Amino acid sequence: MTGLGPLAWPPAPIRTERLVLRESEARDRATFIELLASPEVHTYLGGPRSRDALEDTLPTVPGARPGLFVVELDAAMIGTIQFNRRDAEPGSRARPGVGEAELGYLFLPRAWGRGYAAEACAAALGWFAEVLPGEPVVLCTQTANDRSMRLAAKLGFAEVRRFQEWGAEQWLGVRSSPAQSG
Repeated sequence: MTGLGPLAWPPAPIRTERLVLRESEARDRATFIELLASPEVHTYLGGPRSRDALEDTLPTVPGARPGLFVVELDAAMIGTIQFNRRDAEPGSRARPGVGEAELGYLFLPRAWGRGYAAEACAAALGWFAEVLPGEPVVLCTQTANDRSMRLAAKLGFAEVRRFQEWGAEQWLGVRSSPAQSG
């Protein structure tokens, strides 16, 4: 997966009722390591990465690229929202032959169950619809990931297909932007 190409980046921080979505900063590095090394966070993502390897390889400002937002609560990072260009295997795409924007997110376990992911994803999807009007967004998750499946439904993603990959059933959904569905 690659970034979203020539977007004006970074945008002004996006503020919701409780959260701020902003670009990554050097002060976020320790939380990025915590997210990427967490067994709980990576249960459905192929397992955690080694904390030592992350300490050695993660840049000073991790995630500094177009399409990646740090999610902040009370001035502390609790997760990330990102848009990537999905150009994987044809069987896992919503529109064959077309690269697609895919929504991804990671949140620290202590932030789970409070609606932060839904709030942050909805705000990020609103931003995406403004900067790339009419472009649909896809979301892919394991069907065994109940939390992610509920979030996809809450955000308005409609199932396109299910498929086997990485030894598990995957779910691919698409969400049309307001400009496209209206």
